[in-house]
Amino acid sequence: METSQYTIKKTRTKNSKIDQVDWDNIPFGKLFSDHMLIMDYKDGKWQEPEIVPFENLSLHPATSAIHYGQSIFEGMKAYRTVDGEPVVFRPEKNAQRFRKSAHRMCMADIPEDLFIYCLEELLKFDDEWVPKKDTNSMYIRPFMFATDGYTGIKPSDTYRFMIFTCPVGSYYTEAINLKIEENYTRAAYGGVGAAKAAGNYAASLYPAKLAQDEGFHQLIWTDAQTHEYVEEAGTMNILFVIDGKLVTPKESDTILAGITKRSVIEVAQDWGMTVEERKISVKEIIESIEDGSLTEAFGAGTAATIAPVKMIGYKGKKYELPGEEKRTFSKKVVEELDGMKYGKIEDRFGWVKKIK
Repeated sequence: METSQYTIKKTRTKNSKIDQVDWDNIPFGKLFSDHMLIMDYKDGKWQEPEIVPFENLSLHPATSAIHYGQSIFEGMKAYRTVDGEPVVFRPEKNAQRFRKSAHRMCMADIPEDLFIYCLEELLKFDDEWVPKKDTNSMYIRPFMFATDGYTGIKPSDTYRFMIFTCPVGSYYTEAINLKIEENYTRAAYGGVGAAKAAGNYAASLYPAKLAQDEGFHQLIWTDAQTHEYVEEAGTMNILFVIDGKLVTPKESDTILAGITKRSVIEVAQDWGMTVEERKISVKEIIESIEDGSLTEAFGAGTAATIAPVKMIGYKGKKYELPGEEKRTFSKKVVEELDGMKYGKIEDRFGWVKKIK
C-alpha cells in the first residue's frame, strides 16, 4: 500500500494545554498531548486518517470491542535528542507486532508503512509535546478496537485505529520487588499470550493486586500447566544474569515478544556476552540466588525501560538479590540504549528514526 494515496485532515485545537505542563514533574500516563489520530476501517479498507483535538469518544452501546474483546494496542516512546530532534525507537518492530496481534485477534490488518506514516504525522503535529529533559520521553499508544454495533459473537466488520501520546517521566522510580506466581495464569499455550491484547492485562489485574497487597510491585508469571517455569514479569519481560550469562525465557505463544528485551539481547551479543534464550525453571532461579551465581535480575519493557529487581518472593520467603554495585550489566545497557535514543552516542544499529 502506498501511503502517498492518503491525505490526513488536520484540525488544531483552540485550547492547547501545553502551557500548563510542569515539565519537571510529569506523572506517568495521566497527562495527554493536544491531539490524537483516528482512522476507521469499513467496506473492506482503511479510510482517510484524521488528526483531531484530544477528546472523549462517542460509542454505540453495542460496540463489539466492549462486549467481545477485540482490542489490541502497542506501547512506544519518542525522545528528544541532545540536538533537539524528536526521534522514535524501532517503530517498525511495533508495526510488525501490531499486525501479528491483529491477525491473532481476527482483526483488520494495517500495513507497516501506513502504521508508521500515521505515527510520524501525529508526532510532527504535536512535536512540542516531546519533552526536552533527557530523563523524560513521550509515551505513544497506538490501538485498535472493533466498532460494529452488534450483539452477536463474530469478528467485527469495522474497526477504529487510533494513536494518542503523553509526555511521561519514569514508570518505576526504584528497584522493584517481584513475587513468583504459583496459582494464577497470565497465558496458556494456544491462547493469545503473544498478542498485545487488552484482555491479557485485564486478566492479570487481580493476581497483581494480591501481590501488591503483600508489598510486591509485580508478579513473575509462570507457565500455566505446571507453574515451574518462568515466563514474564507483569508489565515487562524478565531477564537474569547468571554465571556472567544473560538468560531469559524463550519466546512462545505465551510470552509477548518484547522490543526492549530484543534490543537488550542484541546489544549484549554485540558486546560478546553469552545469551541464552531457553526455558528457565523457578528452581534454577532460587538456587542461583542462594549460591550467588545470579547477580542481576531486571525487567525490560517500553514503559519501564529497564527495571532492576531487588527482591523475589516465593512460597512465603523473600530472596534478596545483590545490591546496586552488582548491577553492572543492566546499568551499562541502560546507558547504551538511552545514549542512542537521546543522540549522545552513535546509533550503530540503526534503531532510532528521526521525525522530520
